[in-house]
Amino acid sequence: MRVACFMSGSGTNTRKIIERSRGEDAHYEVALIFTDVRDDRVDGSGEKRCRALDIAEEYGIPYECIDILDFYRSRGHRTKRDLSLRPLYDERVMRCIEPHGVDVIALAGYMSIITKPLLDRYRGRIVNVHPADLSVTEGGRRKYVGLHAVRDAILAGERCLYSTTHVVREKVDYGEILMRSKPVPVILPEGVALEDLRRDRALLERVARENQNRLKERGDWVIYPLTLQMIAEGRIALNGRGGVYIDGVLMPNGLRL
Repeated sequence: MRVACFMSGSGTNTRKIIERSRGEDAHYEVALIFTDVRDDRVDGSGEKRCRALDIAEEYGIPYECIDILDFYRSRGHRTKRDLSLRPLYDERVMRCIEPHGVDVIALAGYMSIITKPLLDRYRGRIVNVHPADLSVTEGGRRKYVGLHAVRDAILAGERCLYSTTHVVREKVDYGEILMRSKPVPVILPEGVALEDLRRDRALLERVARENQNRLKERGDWVIYPLTLQMIAEGRIALNGRGGVYIDGVLMPNGLRL
């Protein structure tokens, strides 16, 4: 199974996916690393914003880049917020990756929303990992979605965090759940209570970041390569109506480790 890793940042998930693909029992290979961030873009400290090219060169994997900010600026936009242009961008991406014979796209810290051109071309074959238990609902909706899922779970008083792999659909973070990690306990600094976090935004952001880093190590890095391996082995299947089968058994909330 030929996997394309889509990434926009440091690429830690991409590295774990590649490392698993090179095991003796691997049934998938990373055939392409694609990024929406040009190699020479830097952050406020002067560090590279994205390590996609570095990783591609290190492991000898084909690399493609279509910088999304360049794309938007060439059309008179200063940011990438206007999603009406995103299908045009994704059409370019689709044409770019097509020659690489990709079977599955793995979003590995890819910070651009995927739209219909890619969703239709790779229907049911784009996967992502999310730092929350997507099976938790409130008012009929998934409770911990979006960029601040870890922060939201901590503020809600959750004692444990989870990573979830899921199919990417048009509604962000609402695709079929494939696998959930083991629980990773929430750790607060000594003497710090939730009320302290609610009053101190800087402290909240630091605590959320520290817990998310721990979750990535014990959650993302475990279940994402495993999910791809199981897809490659034919152990995960979709019924086209929102159902997920694991080893032939219908599991509405995916495999729970």
